[in-house]
Amino acid sequence: MKYNRTILLKDNRECCLRNGGEGDGQAVFESFRLTHSQTDYLLSYPDENSYSGAQEDELLKQKSESEDEAEILALVGNMVAGTAGIEKIGAKYKVRHRARLGISVAREFWGLGIGGALLNACIECAKKAGYEQLELTVVAENLRAISMYTKAGFVEYGRNPKGFKSRTAGFQELVYMRLEL
Repeated sequence: MKYNRTILLKDNRECCLRNGGEGDGQAVFESFRLTHSQTDYLLSYPDENSYSGAQEDELLKQKSESEDEAEILALVGNMVAGTAGIEKIGAKYKVRHRARLGISVAREFWGLGIGGALLNACIECAKKAGYEQLELTVVAENLRAISMYTKAGFVEYGRNPKGFKSRTAGFQELVYMRLEL
């Protein structure tokens, strides 16, 4: 799915939001390792990434050619400041109206509007793909993210008190949120 926009960040720098593609794999791999080391709110740890830069290139190529999935990069200068993506829940009839969303932003870029811009890009792509519902999970302690999702129209539909088991914080409650498109 194709996406390309340039936005102005809160600090007046430009940020290009575009599909990841072949050639971006190593930078996305490094962004993953960075963002997943900076917060305990994401699904995995940096050492749990099983993709190489070359494998990431192939995955990004597939997503950019897909009609119903996307991986969007937020580029500030030549740095991948964040990534976000939508992927289908499944191809079976009963669930093909649903997609899930994931976002990560490097700490140095927190508070500049990149997360919200990536969220809006994913919502736009999900609508374009024909999904009727966009879903996500967020750690209950991540109040900034929950606020951003709520402002975009997401509503909570459940919680799992032992959704994540952090290496440092023990169990983390997950909030399930969805947006009707």
